[in-house]
Amino acid sequence: MERIQILIKPNIVVIDDEIVTLKRIRRILEKEEYQVSTFISPQRVLPHLKKNTCHLVISDVKMPTMDGMDLMIKIKSSFPDTEVILMTGYASFDDAVEAVKEGAFHYLQKPFTPDQLRNIVEMALSQYQIKNSTKLSTSIQKQSCPIIIGESIKIREVLSIIQQIAPTDCNVLISGDSGSGKELVARSIHANSKRASCPFVAFNCAAINETLIENELFGHEKGAYTGAQEKSIGLLEFANKGTLFLDEIGEMPQTMQAKLLRVLQERELLRVGGCKPIPIDVRIVSATAKNIKADIDTGLFRKDLYFRINVVNIKLPDLSERKEDIPLLAYHVLNRLNQKSSKSINAITQKAMEILCNYAFPGNVRELENIIERAVAVCKGDIIRVCDLPPDLVEFEFHSYKPPETKFMTLAEIEQDYISHLLKITGGVRSKTAEILGIDRTSLWRKIKKYGLE
Repeated sequence: MERIQILIKPNIVVIDDEIVTLKRIRRILEKEEYQVSTFISPQRVLPHLKKNTCHLVISDVKMPTMDGMDLMIKIKSSFPDTEVILMTGYASFDDAVEAVKEGAFHYLQKPFTPDQLRNIVEMALSQYQIKNSTKLSTSIQKQSCPIIIGESIKIREVLSIIQQIAPTDCNVLISGDSGSGKELVARSIHANSKRASCPFVAFNCAAINETLIENELFGHEKGAYTGAQEKSIGLLEFANKGTLFLDEIGEMPQTMQAKLLRVLQERELLRVGGCKPIPIDVRIVSATAKNIKADIDTGLFRKDLYFRINVVNIKLPDLSERKEDIPLLAYHVLNRLNQKSSKSINAITQKAMEILCNYAFPGNVRELENIIERAVAVCKGDIIRVCDLPPDLVEFEFHSYKPPETKFMTLAEIEQDYISHLLKITGGVRSKTAEILGIDRTSLWRKIKKYGLE
């Protein structure tokens, strides 16, 4: 996963009762230009954190005056955004699972190499940046226009196009698969245009039958048909001076295509049953998940209308094409759900995030939103874990296992690596691991003992 750059110099606190260890860690981290504060006494850490912004705490577990796990719980209680890495020379799988459940970013076993420390610290700081950047985005969103979340190259290209064309009056066609955020882009175009103070009106061309579309878009005069007891303006007229968003325009019936084309050409409309043209000034932003060019070739969509609505085309990428945006989007949705609900979930475990990042998301951003909403609903603590994700997502992760490509492996090495992989995914639940492997728990226990996976 592409890392997100830390924009400010990270502040790291290290606690260990061994001075030699403190000096070694400080030397490694200061070479990376991090600000490092070290403490032998855990009791001095909380007062320091109250006075100084801290992005990451690295703490030993076994200390004479306070247990590192207890210190971490106090830190996460008072400073939930601060990431915590625990380190110990007596690590066990159960301890690691428990530490992550309580909020630790990682459980680092001593002795570790400088590269291991640097990599874990970089990942922890990236997660800190992700969580806090989405909180900032949420705050900005309350004050201004809709915000499109993403740092990937493809999303930056979309944002660049929006910035260029929003102030103009040209019609725009947004293409992209279902759930990719087409309406959000349309709203962003409107919010950044000179029409922002006027109405933004959305209409789904596939959500209503053909006989009612004309009435919805054009309105009707009194007595135009049975039941038309009052005059009614349509959405085109209602959006005058503003923006009309035509979603799924590829589903618009051909008869309506001709009438919409006339409106775009003449800048006026006739209500149903009316005879007096009504001038309108409206910008058309359309969206489609279909290949309209193919429909033009088969005669299902008018070429002249296509050229009118497609002055500028914005192609939205699938979420699978911008996986580096998944953590940003996940925390953005999480922060939004926290504001709407009574829950206060402040993190997603590293393993749960890995599963999300490895998933293909055929339903795009909308599917990610549904997954996070489901995880928030079933989460029993303040951290989303693997067990809070939909079972089919976790099953997908089981089947997506790939052995390391750095060397040829023996069958025994592959078996060991795969069992270790499943134990991590299941959170150490041996009955589930044995079920996936197709063996009984006793056989799994023997293999765990054989490979030293306890």
